[in-house]
Amino acid sequence: MRKQFKFSKAFLGCAIFSLIVIVTGVAGLCVRGINFGIDFEPGLIEEVRIAPAALEITYSGSATVTADLTSTALDVVISGAGAENETITLTFGQNPTVRAMAESLNKIDGITANVLWADESDEYNDTYNLFANSAVTSRLSSDVPYNLYMQSKDMPSTIDDVRQAVSELNVDVKALGTEEQRSYQIRAKASPEDSNTELQGSITGALNSAFGAENVAIIKTDFVGSSFSKSLMSKSILLALATILLIWVYATIRFHWDFALGAIVALLHDCLIMFTFISWLQIEFSTTTLAAVLTIFGYSINATVVILDRIRTNLRTMNARKFTEILDKSLNETLSRSIITTVTTMFASISLWVFTSGAIETFAIVLTIGLVSGAYSSMFISSGFIALMRRHWEPGENAERVRPRKQTARNLPQES
Repeated sequence: MRKQFKFSKAFLGCAIFSLIVIVTGVAGLCVRGINFGIDFEPGLIEEVRIAPAALEITYSGSATVTADLTSTALDVVISGAGAENETITLTFGQNPTVRAMAESLNKIDGITANVLWADESDEYNDTYNLFANSAVTSRLSSDVPYNLYMQSKDMPSTIDDVRQAVSELNVDVKALGTEEQRSYQIRAKASPEDSNTELQGSITGALNSAFGAENVAIIKTDFVGSSFSKSLMSKSILLALATILLIWVYATIRFHWDFALGAIVALLHDCLIMFTFISWLQIEFSTTTLAAVLTIFGYSINATVVILDRIRTNLRTMNARKFTEILDKSLNETLSRSIITTVTTMFASISLWVFTSGAIETFAIVLTIGLVSGAYSSMFISSGFIALMRRHWEPGENAERVRPRKQTARNLPQES
């Protein structure tokens, strides 16, 4: 017969231990605070590429000429006084190489296109790989050349190189895309006195110093204002509260009110435990972190419901004198399920933790902490709370049937 653990004896000790951890978490919030990401604080999100300028375009004339790069073509828009308003579309299919594109551009009056970098022996020479610097105006002039860039394996850059370049700034860097089309997302928090221009200038200046101004292209820039970050914060809090409320309604309908309240206590416990580690480890709290917290809500309530369902079944069928006997039996019957489910899920979360970086790594760390806390709270915190609520539980008629049977057995005459 499998050994039966007396889980009920650990309820009080686990409650004290959890209380101590949560108190340290509150102290951490007071001392260190929460490291809010740019999703919840005003700041700048900038995507950059480190690559050589492949094509230099200038225009000398009286018209207004712009070069607009799309995913399939380069559109040259000519307008203004003394010129026919027209759009010349140079498709990548008809101009498959950088040199072919330069030749087509040079056929347009007033435009001069020079090939700065091209390697016809490899895939990077394909015009589909061209991209522009969004921080530079697309209007052509004779004074400032308009450059189109192309990824080059001759100029490798890694995420460590970029992080080293901006190491003196309070920013977070993560790699995007494949190795052939590598770009970097730089996220910088903004203080109330910082402006978008100042933040962007400091980041661009650091990258230009490290890689050269002619090799840095800004792909996209987004600035998160304080009003948006505050709105996102309030909506996130409402989302978490609404999730807990709906779970409580579901558990109340399916089980008894004290069972439902025990499930909510376990959820709040998991939330506070995760925020304890988030605070002390200074894990960035972003929308990815919030997703991990809500994921644990679903995982934890699922584990708790399995145990509560077994408790309800045993409550109807088991002859017990104390309610803790029912809890112990139920927890023993669901123990292997709780351990196996948690461990197998942690295989995935720990793998993400070890082999990834950036937002996915943060998600995996919080998820791993939540998995351990969720399994622990389902077995000890939720069950302990229910045991507290039913400390005056009476077995009723079920116990009365048990007592006479045992007494009769003791009074049976022994065989000689």
